[in-house]
Amino acid sequence: MPSCWKCRQKPGLLSSGFKPIWVTLSMMWLLATHSVNSETAVSKNQVVQKEAQFDVTYNDTVTSENQTIYAFNHTVSRNKTEGIRVSVELLSEDPKSPILFVVRQKQAVLSFQVPLILRGLYGRKYQYTEVARTLCQPPTRVASETQFFYVDASTLSNAGISYQLRVSRVDSFTLQTNKKFSFNGTPSQPQFFKYVFPEGVDTVIVKVNSSVNFPCSVMSIQDIQCPVYDLDNNVAFIGMYQTMTTTAAITVQKKDFPSNSFYVVVVVKTEDEACGGPLKLYPLVPDQLFDPGNRSKPLEVVVSPAIKSEAYVMGMLFCLGIFLSFYVLTFLVACVESKRMSKKKEGLLNPGETSPAETASLLGQTPASPYEYGSFADNGSTLSSEAVTDSLASADVGYGYMGQEPVKQQPITTHHITMYIERSLETVGRCRQESLSSVEEDDYDTLADIDSDKNIVRTKKYLCVSDLARKDKRVLSKKYQIYFWNIATIAVFYALPVVQLVITYQTVVNVTGNQDICYYNFLCAHPLGALSSFNNILSNLGYVMLGLLFLLIVLKRDIVHNRALMRNDFNAVECGIPKHFGLFYAMGTALMMEGLLSACYHVCPNYTNFQFDTSFMYMIAGLCMLKLYQKRHPDINASAYTAYACLAAVIFFSVLGVVFGKGNTVFWIVFSVIHILATMLLSIQLYYMGRWRLDSGILRRMLYVIYTDCIRQCSGPMYIDRMVLLVMGNIVNWSLAAYGLIKKPNDFASYLLAIAICNLLLYFAFYIIMKLRSGERIKCLALVCILFTAVIWGFALFFFFQGLSTWQKTPAESREHNRECILLSFFDDHDIWHFLSSIAMFGSFLVLLTMDDDLDSVQRDKIYVF
Repeated sequence: MPSCWKCRQKPGLLSSGFKPIWVTLSMMWLLATHSVNSETAVSKNQVVQKEAQFDVTYNDTVTSENQTIYAFNHTVSRNKTEGIRVSVELLSEDPKSPILFVVRQKQAVLSFQVPLILRGLYGRKYQYTEVARTLCQPPTRVASETQFFYVDASTLSNAGISYQLRVSRVDSFTLQTNKKFSFNGTPSQPQFFKYVFPEGVDTVIVKVNSSVNFPCSVMSIQDIQCPVYDLDNNVAFIGMYQTMTTTAAITVQKKDFPSNSFYVVVVVKTEDEACGGPLKLYPLVPDQLFDPGNRSKPLEVVVSPAIKSEAYVMGMLFCLGIFLSFYVLTFLVACVESKRMSKKKEGLLNPGETSPAETASLLGQTPASPYEYGSFADNGSTLSSEAVTDSLASADVGYGYMGQEPVKQQPITTHHITMYIERSLETVGRCRQESLSSVEEDDYDTLADIDSDKNIVRTKKYLCVSDLARKDKRVLSKKYQIYFWNIATIAVFYALPVVQLVITYQTVVNVTGNQDICYYNFLCAHPLGALSSFNNILSNLGYVMLGLLFLLIVLKRDIVHNRALMRNDFNAVECGIPKHFGLFYAMGTALMMEGLLSACYHVCPNYTNFQFDTSFMYMIAGLCMLKLYQKRHPDINASAYTAYACLAAVIFFSVLGVVFGKGNTVFWIVFSVIHILATMLLSIQLYYMGRWRLDSGILRRMLYVIYTDCIRQCSGPMYIDRMVLLVMGNIVNWSLAAYGLIKKPNDFASYLLAIAICNLLLYFAFYIIMKLRSGERIKCLALVCILFTAVIWGFALFFFFQGLSTWQKTPAESREHNRECILLSFFDDHDIWHFLSSIAMFGSFLVLLTMDDDLDSVQRDKIYVF
């Protein structure tokens, strides 16, 4: 066995490590033969070294048998940077093998071949016969030293290949602050420059501009190190970079570069697809070389100091000052209103000191309204057990503007005031009885006679608010409070993953340096910490602060109303639009969430997270329409679950439209059909006040109505005002559906938001017109809010349509819309849109809150439904 044999070996020549003599002789012979062959190879491959000079053109020929080395020397200074550029042009046509150029420096090596082959999409190859590269200058610690570098030219081609070589110094290699430098670039002739931060400058903006859109190019910011990645296929390896057509801008902070300097690299791409340009056909022949054509692009670069830290402080103080002023103004208005109410109470307690007209105003009567002093005693009746009778009797009563006769005015005496106080006291017993009844809404709705009564009341030709405010107030209060709790729950579950996602986005941007991920206005994007555009985030503070202020205003009104109910105040119990604040709380919460999610969107705005910015806009528009409808229809307004389910469907279609809607005809056909069907079903629901059924007999009933109302006899619609509103709504929605189907807009989310806003504006205009036609008036505070909000909305939309960036295009095309800051050198047009739109939304909410304050002293059987 081998192991035993090894154990039995005795020490000898082999075991002691000595080899036989024939092995040694063989190795010596091989070494001698290799040496002779090497000398022969060297003699065949001649190496020629030349002492070369700058700015001298060398025309030479290289083959596989000769290699040329050009030796250069130059003085390197520690306080001065000089760029060196090596330019090579191939003079021979269709060489079988490329020439390899190797530039050897003290601490760096650069190599490239001529002709240069650059790859595009789908394996396409582009050949360039002119190549120029800038050398990376190694740092030096001494004040001045002479350094050598060598340019080697070699090839494996047996046939001679002619070329032209020129090495020159680069003028203006070091960029100066606020000084433009113009140059030309091609894919095979990239350029890069050095910039050193001057004293006192911590942040600069590097801008590269061009007079032509194409060819597409890339601007990169890289640290001072060798090698410099300045080709299309490696420029994205390190640093920060952007694609560009006409404009590119990157904000650079001194803290990110330990050497207090950086390189600005500009590369022209081999293809334009990354910038939204045309893409050539797929090559039919494998490894086919394409002629790139003329891809020279004129460029200019300038480095400007960015804003200082004082501008950040001024921007934040300005933002806080604007919105805190609304808190101060609200406080002053509240003080004036409290003082006015105190005087009103004093006048009520001392009626002898006031005139009859003032007393009428204190008691909630308006001499100019249809409810005059003479009818005061009659209008004081309540609507408890006689509500149905009074409602049925009012079926033949027209609107106030349809021939209502004014009642003769009579002076108010102390007897009237005594009767008013006695009626207020009589409500105590009734309210105690109501408190003993069940507060379950189903107990009221499931009774057959009550359901029959609904059909009778809601189909009257003229309805009053008392007809649609018959349910228990505590039931409705709980029903509408669900709106607030639901939206608060939705906000938590929606916001947490959004925040997590945008943090991930920002991390990816900072790690990869790819600034094409986010669609900023790079000419006015001020970084702070890890945030690339702090100003766009800060400007969303208004939504949060004004949303919170609106919640405080609603809370104050809610407390005052509850106290009035506890006192059994007649106006609070029997007069005015029923006060339900749940939807107002939901609107204020939605406004705050809009600010938070808009800020999250602007951390890294792009098409994949645009729904963060629009989701709560849909909710705000939907809640405003529901609140308008609830004012006159408190008993039949949609529940929170139904409303949020519909809004969820809207957001679902928004996501589908962003992902699949771009140019997809099938999607737009399906959406348009759903849009029109939903509009028709909602119209039927509103016209018949919910008193219709969608079942198998719907077609038979429709045909019967058409036969009786259109064929048998031509009769107009029973509810003319509602019909006018619904016809206008259908015209608007059908037109929007046709526009979407024909144009197929890329920004589907904004298109969907435009549908919601158009319907809201239409309904709001209808509400105001009908309110004025009904003889109602708009108080001074509400009128001021309406006018102020309309003006602010006009200015806000002007700044919104400036379009500083758009994710509907490529990042390079989006940057063509970038603009400089216009406010305090810190905020751009879109920031001003944030300011104005938050104020306009707050004003719109105040309009909804105050527009019916004139009815607080009018009994509900005198307030008409429309």
